[in-house]
Amino acid sequence: MKKEEISYICLLLVHVLIGLLVYALPFTAKIYGYSIFIFGTIYVIKSSNKNNEALLVAAYVVGSEVFLRMTGGNPLYEISKYGVLFFLLLGMYFSGFSRGAISYWLFLFLLIPGLVIATFALDLDTNIRTRIAFNISGPLCLGIASIYTFRRSISLEQMNRVLLNMGLPIVTCMVYLTVYTPIIKDVITGTESNFQTSGGFGPNQVSTALGLGMFIFFSRVLLASKTKLIVFINLFLALNISYRGFITFSRGGMITGIVMIIILLTFLYFNSNDAGRVKLNYGFLLIVLAIVGVWMYTSFQTGGLINKRYANQDASGRVKTSQFTGRENLADEEIDIFLDNPFFGAGVGKVIEIRQSETGETTASHNEITRMLAEHGMLGVIGLLILIVTPFVLYLEYKFNVFLLCFVIFWFLTINHAAMRTAAPAFVYALSLLIIRFEKSSKEVN
Repeated sequence: MKKEEISYICLLLVHVLIGLLVYALPFTAKIYGYSIFIFGTIYVIKSSNKNNEALLVAAYVVGSEVFLRMTGGNPLYEISKYGVLFFLLLGMYFSGFSRGAISYWLFLFLLIPGLVIATFALDLDTNIRTRIAFNISGPLCLGIASIYTFRRSISLEQMNRVLLNMGLPIVTCMVYLTVYTPIIKDVITGTESNFQTSGGFGPNQVSTALGLGMFIFFSRVLLASKTKLIVFINLFLALNISYRGFITFSRGGMITGIVMIIILLTFLYFNSNDAGRVKLNYGFLLIVLAIVGVWMYTSFQTGGLINKRYANQDASGRVKTSQFTGRENLADEEIDIFLDNPFFGAGVGKVIEIRQSETGETTASHNEITRMLAEHGMLGVIGLLILIVTPFVLYLEYKFNVFLLCFVIFWFLTINHAAMRTAAPAFVYALSLLIIRFEKSSKEVN
């Protein structure tokens, strides 16, 4: 066995053991959570961010977020977003950032009026600081992360390391879910999102993390597996993560992961020579058969309920009245708020109060686009246009960025079903702004 294979297997085994340890001794989740931030800080400072160590640590923070929330290992619920901010700001202190990231400075500036309005518009009995922080932490994380990554050049090897750092804690999460609910037939009785198969946590967030993990390890099968053993290991992990994702019965994250895989395969196919396309044909066939196999196994384990879930049916086979479990109603309400406050919006966090006064519900938005419109008005529209247009401008300039379209679609689809409740959409979006070079060295592009 080669040294590279041994080190990779050991790295994976460590994260498997963490998942088992946290299940057996729940207090170790706190140790794990605090260790990430303590040792991550030491790592970035000691290296002076010479090889984008801040990006590696931030990626690990993003990958571990849902697992630590699930197990109570996060010091604070929103700490992962602030952790990404901290590490990338620390990275900018040591290695600077591109002076061309003006559009993202503008994006952050456009958020300020909504913050100011919120301080006057929110009810007196509302915890203003908490309400504002909950709603603004995602866009703030996205803006700062994008300033760090904009036109920063890294090698494909480094990019694969960043993705692996995100994927390793997802492996830990997968292991924890496996021992948390080893037998699923007794806990799946309907077609609703299932908390029991999601570690007792929100299925939507768990599905988002697992869908991302599925993409990461399938991408490693194609782009970061130098031996047959590593191909087998990565494929095994991708299949297991896929299975655990499907049985959450939360569709958004898994559909997003599959779309990312399709985009990656399509991009590679049309940007390869004839010999490369022949190899990709085998890779494509392997992945299709793997996903179909996982789906068939999941269908068997759930008694066909997973088929009904994705067909938007209840356990009896009747089509549900709402295709998006009522989220479209929340989006409609936010569009109405935007039309009532078209210029500067209702203010950050005010949407929840308006919804409570009109419907009696305190449900937070699942759609970041309509939330931005409602809370920031036309300034939110401009901000969204910046986020959508800028990566595609870079794509026209650097068409060989193999992951750009995948990352943008992950951000766009995720914020449409899970808003920015986790740091993942913000951070993954920012990765789309990197300039990937097919070389081992990295340098700043200003």
